[in-house]
Amino acid sequence: MILRFPYGKGEVEFELPDERVISVLEPLKVAPPRDAAEKVRKALLNPIRDEPFLKVASKSRKVCILVSDYTRATPNKVLLPPILETLVKAGRSLEDVKILVANGLHKPAPKSELEELLGREVMEEVEVLNHDAEDERSLVYVGKTSFGTEVYVNRLVLNSDLVVMTGLIEPHFFAGYSGGRKSILPGVAGRETIYQNHSYRMIAHPKSRCGVLEGNPIHEDMVEASKASVKGRGYLLNVVIDKEGRIINAFAGDVFEAHREGVKFLDRIVKMKVPKVADIALTTNGGYPLDRDLYQAVKGMATGSIAVREGGVIIVLSECRDGIGRGHELFYRLMAEARSPEEVLERIRREEPIKDQWEAQILAQILTKRRVILVTKNIEHSVIEEMHMAPASNLEEALEMAEEITGRESRIIAIPEGPYIIPTLNR
Repeated sequence: MILRFPYGKGEVEFELPDERVISVLEPLKVAPPRDAAEKVRKALLNPIRDEPFLKVASKSRKVCILVSDYTRATPNKVLLPPILETLVKAGRSLEDVKILVANGLHKPAPKSELEELLGREVMEEVEVLNHDAEDERSLVYVGKTSFGTEVYVNRLVLNSDLVVMTGLIEPHFFAGYSGGRKSILPGVAGRETIYQNHSYRMIAHPKSRCGVLEGNPIHEDMVEASKASVKGRGYLLNVVIDKEGRIINAFAGDVFEAHREGVKFLDRIVKMKVPKVADIALTTNGGYPLDRDLYQAVKGMATGSIAVREGGVIIVLSECRDGIGRGHELFYRLMAEARSPEEVLERIRREEPIKDQWEAQILAQILTKRRVILVTKNIEHSVIEEMHMAPASNLEEALEMAEEITGRESRIIAIPEGPYIIPTLNR
C-alpha cells in the first residue's frame, strides 16, 4: 500500500507491504462547513452553558483575548474577526480590547510572525501583546492549587472584565487534550507555575497521557489554576480542525463545559482502536507547524509508543526546519549530557526544576523501553545520536534500520497524522 505522510508543508509518499501492516490509523473524515466564519458565529450565538457572546460582551468593558502561539495550527484569522465584530456590535471600543499571545514558556514571536499568525488587519486594529513567563513584573499571584502549584498569571487576565480563551482542541501527549484551560496554564502562567505543573512527579503519573482527562493530575491542576485566574470572567471559543487545517466544528461558552463537549466530538474522530501492538510504528509529527522542531516532535514519538511493543521501534518523520527548537537548547543538553535515558530521568528527579525537563523526561521514558529513529534532513546525524536516537535520511533507510532490530517479518502500524491520533489498545 502507498501512504502519504505529512512532512513540513508537503508530503512524503511511501510504500509498505500490505501483509505486514496491522493497521493504518487515520482520523475519520468529517466534511467542513462551507463557511467556517459562519460556523464560529453560530457557536458564539448558541453557546454551551453560558449566555450568547453578544450579551456577555455588552456587560464587559476591558476585554482580553487569549490566542495560541506559532506552534499551533489554530485558525486565528478565522476566529478573531467574529469576536471583534461582536465586541463592536456590543458597543465595546477596540481600544479597550487586548490580544495576548499565550506563549507559555515558548519564546515570544516577533512582529512579522505575529502578522502571519493573526493577520495584518487585526494587528492594526487591536493592541497585541506577547506573554512572557519570565517577566515577573507582568505576573500576579492568585493562589495555590490542591496539587501544590503556586499560580502566577499575566496581570492582563486579572485586570480584564472578560477573558476570551481561543484555541484548538486536539490530543495532547500529557495533558490529555489541548484547548480550554491550557490557555491559562501554561499559556499565560509564570515560569515557576509551569514548572510545578510539569514536574517530574506530575509527568510520571500513569494517567498523564494522551486522551485522558479523568484522574490526570496535570489536567486537573490546570483546571484549578484556570478557575482561580478567570473567576467566572472566562468565555471559551475552541475549534476542531481537519488535517488540512479547516474548521470542522466550533465550541463556545462555559470554559470547562464547552471544552468537554469539544473533547467528546474530537474523540469520535481521532480515537482509533489498535487490534494489537506492533513491532514498528511509522509516524510523523503531523506536518507544519507542529513538526517545525525536534522539541515538538516528541509528541509524535509519544503517540507511536502507545502502539509499539517494548523493545520495538518508533520511526518518526519530522521536518524540523528549526532544528532542535528555538530556545530549547537545554532540552538538547539534558539528553546529550547523559550517558543513557535512565540517567536523564535520574538527573531530572534530582535537580528539578530544569527548563524543558518535561519534554526530555517523556522522550527518556520512551527510550528506556523502545528505540526511536528520527527521519529529518535538518538536524546533524551526530546531534540525533547524542540524544540517544538513531538518525535516518529517508523512510526507506529508517525501515531497513528498524528491521535489523525487529526482523524482516516484523509487523507495522502506520500513523500518518502522528500526534493528532489517539491509539487505544483492545484489551
